[in-house]
Amino acid sequence: MKGLLICDCDEVLLHMVRHFGVWLREAHDIDFAIEGGDFANSMSRRNGAPPPTRDEMWELLDGFFPNEMGRQTLVPHAREALAALSQVADVVILTNLGDHNREPRIAQLLGHDVAYRVETNQGGKGDPVARLVAEFGDPVTVFVDDLAMHHSSVAKHAPGVHRVHMVSEPSLAPNVPPAPDAHIRIDDWQVAERWIADRFAAGQPA
Repeated sequence: MKGLLICDCDEVLLHMVRHFGVWLREAHDIDFAIEGGDFANSMSRRNGAPPPTRDEMWELLDGFFPNEMGRQTLVPHAREALAALSQVADVVILTNLGDHNREPRIAQLLGHDVAYRVETNQGGKGDPVARLVAEFGDPVTVFVDDLAMHHSSVAKHAPGVHRVHMVSEPSLAPNVPPAPDAHIRIDDWQVAERWIADRFAAGQPA
């Protein structure tokens, strides 16, 4: 049986925060310093007015997706790693975006020659990961995501899944601690490809 690779998109396959920051500055005169890891506390208005509220942050993100998604660039070696791993595993991109962004995300990834099934999700990823594992017949499964909360969710709902914490944005990664509920932290796709391939070759759940 083939394995199953369930992979996040933003800051795993595609750079997002660097391009979101440029757009905020250009379109909204907002500086964006994401080093702290919290979007809402990372924005400041260049005219000195009060910073955006958390609700305004979500409105700004809704403005970026899907209209500005074309700014995003591919993470080095991500496409090649997925292509190699797809020889031994089914690949599903599980991205936390509104469902109306599913078709734009598919088109965006196809523009980077990344052609795999895409599922949108809101909230923790444990339930959708468990459903995908069941749908594919309970194969050896590896989950890759940049957010610790999703590793905790998957650990709870699908504990047999191997969990890789990856933060592929170099300006962000040093300030993000390893996710406690991930099995390993790897921020480079060439290294991650080898680790994931070994999990599939071993044929054992986590």
